[in-house]
Amino acid sequence: MTQQTMTPRALALLVLLASIWGASFAATSVALTELPFRSVVAIRIGGAAIVLWAYVLLARPPLPRRARDWAVLLFLGVIGNAIPFSLITWGQTTVPSGLASILNASTAVFGVLVAAAVFRDERLTARKLIGVALGLAGVIVAMGIGQLTALDPTSLGQLALVGASLCYAFTGALGRFVLRSVAPQVAATGMMTGAALVMVPWALMTDGLPPLHHSGQVWLALVYSAVIATAVAYLIYYRLLGLVGAGNSSFVTLLVAPIAIVLGAVLLDETLALRAYAGFALLAAGLTVLDGRLFHRLAQGRGAG
Repeated sequence: MTQQTMTPRALALLVLLASIWGASFAATSVALTELPFRSVVAIRIGGAAIVLWAYVLLARPPLPRRARDWAVLLFLGVIGNAIPFSLITWGQTTVPSGLASILNASTAVFGVLVAAAVFRDERLTARKLIGVALGLAGVIVAMGIGQLTALDPTSLGQLALVGASLCYAFTGALGRFVLRSVAPQVAATGMMTGAALVMVPWALMTDGLPPLHHSGQVWLALVYSAVIATAVAYLIYYRLLGLVGAGNSSFVTLLVAPIAIVLGAVLLDETLALRAYAGFALLAAGLTVLDGRLFHRLAQGRGAG
């Protein structure tokens, strides 16, 4: 299949999306200063669901007619939004936002492993095995080998972030099976609705109604997380998919972490251990190998010579 070209417009959308998602980690850390993690997740998901439904009602894309399709969307919303958002947000109660973004970049690596286990046409080639090995090594280095067995709050938070990446990988594989006939914007809206139906009642039962007397920074972080980093970001992402395909769109993963690291340092005075940067370098190398186009171009260059 021919690789779609990255046009200037698509590149601008890619950088915009990476910036939006990169800032979401700092926004989450700010929101957590005054709210429990369940309330942060519920407000983010509930607000995003409202915005996405407003978009669907205005744009009027075709909606699924079968109850089974809606049930699948609601289920995917639980495993693809409610659970990973909760794991990421809880993880950030003990993990700096920059490191959280690095561990979140492992989604693409786990996606390859899950796809190879589920689909016959997604076999693990030698190149993919090298990419996965580099990516997993990056996760281990970024976390720190000692953290894998410490089981203290920090290590558990890091493991929660890796667990979120696994959730995204499984959701991607399941979505390939069941979302072929559903418009992407409708799928995002249905999934966010399913997540809201779980997270909003859970937050209300455990935390009660969130107080309204928050600082301006926290309100800004909550609105940003729900409206921009979730609802608008989903719409941009699906637009990008339509323009350049999944391969080019995956480059957003490489851009999110550096942006999150810079914002965490500037806005939150975060400092990361050198192993976090080394881990990200390994992750970036693994994702580049998995993408494969760099090696293809190098091979073409040798052939042209």
